[in-house]
Amino acid sequence: MAKIRKAVFPAAGLGTRFLPATKVIPKEMLPLVDKPLIQYGVEEALGSGVEEIIFITARGKGALEDHFDISYELEKTLEERGKTALLSISRQVSHLTNVVSVRQKQALGLGHAVLTARTVVGDEPFAVILGDDIIDSETPCLKQMIEVYEKYGGAPVIALEEIEGEAISRFGVIAGEEVEPGVYRLTDMVEKPKLEDAPSNLAIIGRYVLTPDVFELIASTDAGVGGEIQITDALRRLAQTRPFYGLKFKGRRYDAGDKMGFLEATVELALKREDMGPAFRQYLKTLPLD
Repeated sequence: MAKIRKAVFPAAGLGTRFLPATKVIPKEMLPLVDKPLIQYGVEEALGSGVEEIIFITARGKGALEDHFDISYELEKTLEERGKTALLSISRQVSHLTNVVSVRQKQALGLGHAVLTARTVVGDEPFAVILGDDIIDSETPCLKQMIEVYEKYGGAPVIALEEIEGEAISRFGVIAGEEVEPGVYRLTDMVEKPKLEDAPSNLAIIGRYVLTPDVFELIASTDAGVGGEIQITDALRRLAQTRPFYGLKFKGRRYDAGDKMGFLEATVELALKREDMGPAFRQYLKTLPLD
């Protein structure tokens, strides 16, 4: 069984929900407290044993690569001014990982973004992480998924979250049988169903452990609404050809691609910080929230 060594980060979108902030700055570089969104996902991948990070980017996304590169001018200035703590922070980010970047020349959906990574991933299993989904958990979400992948003989795994009410229609939704607590053998998937048509309340969220046979399925998937290739359509076909599992992960997900979710993540992650949590909590108590 091959190890999960590579993680793909689709990051070619325009980030229109955060305009005007994202007119020039990539959405993935918006800061949650003091780290950009993309860094949370990269740290999760590295903490799960991933060795190679692959960004799927577009024009104007160079800041993602620059963030994980060495900034000689910044480091030299910090060193000359004796700002050793800040210098250490900068160097830690630079030394986190090496990044491979692939251009997605047309925004044709998540399925197409994953397919763009085919030549870099090659013939081995890989992970996909959507940077919008920030997951706060004791054990990295991806690591939980890799444990399921290994336990079930190298089968694909997707992350699941219970979603109640009408909100389920914003997600891909699974049908399946629970084979152990929190682990489901999938039988079907439906992309953005109406509430009354949803096969369950278990939604697919932005973490995937996939096998390389998915590339051929994506390549043969017809484009849907808006000319986009939906990855759920390819995964549905994959589940019909081999065992496929879903994991209801342990942790808290924040939809940082949504303004309210972004604010929730900012507040709650700040409150958990030892260096600012107590003071921030006291400040929040002073606000006239009634």
